[in-house]
Amino acid sequence: MKKIFFIASAIVFSACGTNKNVAEVANTEDHAAKYAATITAKELGTHLFTYASDEFEGRNTGEPGQKKAIAYLKDFYISQGIASAIGGDDYFQEVPAEFLNKRKRQEPLKDSENVVAFIKGTEKPNEIVVISAHLDHEGIKNGKIYNGADDDGSGTVAILEIAQAFQMATKAGKGPKRSILFLHVTGEEKGLLGSQYYTENPIFPIANTVCDLNIDMIGRTDERHKSDPNYVYLIGSDKLSTELHKLSEEINKKYTNINLDYKYNDENDPNRFYYRSDHYNFAKFNVPIIFYFNGTHVDYHKPTDTPDKINYELLENRAKLVFHTAWQVANRENRIVADKAIK
Repeated sequence: MKKIFFIASAIVFSACGTNKNVAEVANTEDHAAKYAATITAKELGTHLFTYASDEFEGRNTGEPGQKKAIAYLKDFYISQGIASAIGGDDYFQEVPAEFLNKRKRQEPLKDSENVVAFIKGTEKPNEIVVISAHLDHEGIKNGKIYNGADDDGSGTVAILEIAQAFQMATKAGKGPKRSILFLHVTGEEKGLLGSQYYTENPIFPIANTVCDLNIDMIGRTDERHKSDPNYVYLIGSDKLSTELHKLSEEINKKYTNINLDYKYNDENDPNRFYYRSDHYNFAKFNVPIIFYFNGTHVDYHKPTDTPDKINYELLENRAKLVFHTAWQVANRENRIVADKAIK
């Protein structure tokens, strides 16, 4: 997750009918439980011990380790039969160095890429549900590799498992009504750059984007929850859509029973996390968002953020929460309403 603070702007909305819509997709939610069960701690660990290994050299934007990371993601999607959002075998949205270096830097960034995979909706294919996480980290500093297992290897591998679950449903004829874009963005640590590039150069119109479920650090616990680790911080769920917030809480109560902590959702929170990860670039365009986050910890932005320190059972359950929320948003009859959008 990015350390830099962003200048805020107030963003807010309201809606109703969530219970009705949850009931409307009751049958598809029975299938949701079946496919959510395919998201496992074991598979998450297998992915993360590779993705956050020294081989990937900290995944610094534009550098060789980041190129290895995007190749790993592409190979996974091809192996699962999940299509590119661009077409053919091109899973990379190019993010040129010219864009990445608009802000002057001591060390200019090289060309980089967002990874974009796609499952087409069966009934409302032009409405897009985005599930995002950043693929980059800090690279190598003073000879030490910053593996970024939690930040944001945890979010990255969660998306892989979520995508696999949706693809299994699709192959069984239970695919989502709305389309789903699995978006792995680059350059988050450099200033939310990959997500900025996507929202300014979207593959699918922003007006057609239903919501962004953004995952940035969900594999650890912070000091505040040391004695009660079954939690996740939710940020921004109520900023733009009353419906999305209510839906999120209902889905959690039904399926995952995680303590949803809104501490950092407070407008007066000095950490201002709402403005510090990739969902914010969607929120600026009035796209409803949820940011899933476990908080910072002693290994945050240090070379000690390694995959052996991840709690994979927690990671599994948090990933399932994102999956169930995406499943509901993708399959409900009515698109969620951004009732608090800034005009």
